[in-house]
Amino acid sequence: MAKIGVIGDRDSVLLFKAVGLDVFLEDEGESANRTLHRLAREGYAAVLVTEKLFPACAETIMEYQGEPYPAIIPIPDNQGSRGLGEKALRQNVEKAVGMDILSNT
Repeated sequence: MAKIGVIGDRDSVLLFKAVGLDVFLEDEGESANRTLHRLAREGYAAVLVTEKLFPACAETIMEYQGEPYPAIIPIPDNQGSRGLGEKALRQNVEKAVGMDILSNT
């Protein structure tokens, strides 16, 4: 079974532990980057990163963007969405099909 990890602050990610995902409590970008590298080395198929930490991990995320694993996915934190997940999804769909099919206009 593929491993899935979640990186973020305690209040935002602890619930994921209840559903069986591996949770890594991080509040700052530097330690989140180290954890992201470690999870990639350990063969995690997907890593969910809170939108608060996602920009701080941008360089690390770019390193793995061309690789099949891990899929690094932004998720809202306990403060709500900042729109990063939707933006990332839109960019990936546009890259895959050659145009923005998710646009409302």
